[in-house]
Amino acid sequence: MTSPRAVVLAYHDVGVRCLKTLVSAGIQIPLVVTVADDPKETQWFGSVARAAAEYNLTVTMPDDANTPAVESAVAAAEPDFIFSFYYRSMLKAPILQAARKGALNMHGSLLPKFRGRAPVNWAILRGEKETGATLHYMVDRADAGDIVDQLAVPILADDDARAVFNKVTAAAEIVLARSLPLLLAGTERRTHQTIEPGQYFGRRRPEDGRIDWQRPAQEIHNLVRAVAPPFPGAFTTVSGERWLIERTRIAKRTVQAGGRARLFGEDGKCFAACHDGGVLEVMAATKDSGPVDLQALAAELRKHPVSLGGP
Repeated sequence: MTSPRAVVLAYHDVGVRCLKTLVSAGIQIPLVVTVADDPKETQWFGSVARAAAEYNLTVTMPDDANTPAVESAVAAAEPDFIFSFYYRSMLKAPILQAARKGALNMHGSLLPKFRGRAPVNWAILRGEKETGATLHYMVDRADAGDIVDQLAVPILADDDARAVFNKVTAAAEIVLARSLPLLLAGTERRTHQTIEPGQYFGRRRPEDGRIDWQRPAQEIHNLVRAVAPPFPGAFTTVSGERWLIERTRIAKRTVQAGGRARLFGEDGKCFAACHDGGVLEVMAATKDSGPVDLQALAAELRKHPVSLGGP
């Protein structure tokens, strides 16, 4: 019996793990399409190109997959399946229709929630307690096709985006591995998605990390977690300097609501008093000159708190 064939379009850790899952299952992969690494971007994740090279797979890295050249290469590969694993472009009909048995995508949320870009970051930002990975068929609308399988993972109170992304990557590998036998046999279950209004999210920009100290402490904590390094980070101005607030924790103490946000020191620790009366412990921060010595700063702030929320 001829082994099933799949063209894979992939990037990031999810792409690496899911590509290796297909290889382990004995799927023939005549073509891997990935994205060239951006030298301006922190490369904290795995390389699909390097993973494919380990298995001597043919790799191409076009600027855009939806071109006649790529469409022809995909069609020439005669794939039974097309898989998209965190590939950075939405695939159009000519590529999707080249798959004899179906074109499927692995998305980093529990669809139909958090369709679109940066689903892990958005889930944390919105205060979700769980997210996950969803394998679904691709259609001409982003993340809207029938769901084959999904697996939830928890988002803990102090998890940042990288920690959650690692969980989602593991969930994606599990979902694909257990779905493949059903897909190959044609016995997978397909659940129609009911598209929920307000659940499509766009790309996030570095400037979206600016902290609004008029927001509740929990929302600020969620922002810090959602964009913590290796993402661009949450930032603010402290005494005229731009700081990245890299890690926070909701403190048990509170202050009177309605006052101006400020940094203050207590017990050798730095705290941010927020407008709603909530307090955040600042666990890590950097400025242009390097990491902030928070213990030393706490002693100064104990005597002279610093206002937050300036330009």
